[in-house]
Amino acid sequence: MLKKIQAIAALWLLLVIPSVAAHAQESTDYTPPAPARTGMADAGSARPSATNDLNYLIGAQDVLDVSVWKEPELSRQVPVRPDGKISLPLLNDVQAAGLTPTELAAKITMGLNKYMTSPQVTVIVSQINSQRIYILGEVARAGAYVLLPEMTVLQALSNAGGFTAFSNVKNVYLLRHENGKQQKLFFNYKEVISGKRTEQNIELKAGDTIVVP
Repeated sequence: MLKKIQAIAALWLLLVIPSVAAHAQESTDYTPPAPARTGMADAGSARPSATNDLNYLIGAQDVLDVSVWKEPELSRQVPVRPDGKISLPLLNDVQAAGLTPTELAAKITMGLNKYMTSPQVTVIVSQINSQRIYILGEVARAGAYVLLPEMTVLQALSNAGGFTAFSNVKNVYLLRHENGKQQKLFFNYKEVISGKRTEQNIELKAGDTIVVP
C-alpha cells in the first residue's frame, strides 16, 4: 500500500512541476504594453524651424510647414515653386516668395476667413534652399552653402574647410550679379586675417560665388 501511495505522489510531481515552471517562465517573459501616444506628444514632434530670423524672406525652392490649428487636412509641408507660389487646399496658389513667415501666415489666415471662423495659421521654414552662396576652386570642400544672416566672405570660406596647397589666397575674388551686370570683387585673405583692409570682408548676398584660384 505504501509503495502505491509513493508511486501516485511521484506521478503527481511529474505532472505539476512542469506546469508551474511554464507559468513562471510566462510571468518572466511578460512585457507591459507601451503607453499610447497622446495628442500632446504628437504636437511636440513638429519639425524645427531652419531659421530664427524673423525678417527672413521666403524664396523659391524653400520648404515650408503650414499648420492650421485643429485642421489637419489643411496642414501640410509644401515647397515654394520657382514662380514663388505654394499650393494649399481651398486657396489654390498663394504667393510666398518675398514674404516673411509671419506675413505669409497672415495672408493665409485672411484667405481662410472666407471658409472658417478665426483660423489660426503658423508658417515655419523647415528647409532653406533659396538663400545659397557658392565656393569654387582650391578649397577642401567646394560647393553650395546655405547663406546665413550677415555671413561674410571670411565666414563662408571657413565653411569650405580651408585652402588647398595650391591656392592663391591673395587673389580670391567674388562674383556677384546685380542689376543685370556681373561684378568682380577681390578679397586678399592674408590682408584680412592680419587686420588690414578689412573692408574687403563684405557681407554676402544670395547667389554670390567665391572663387579661390
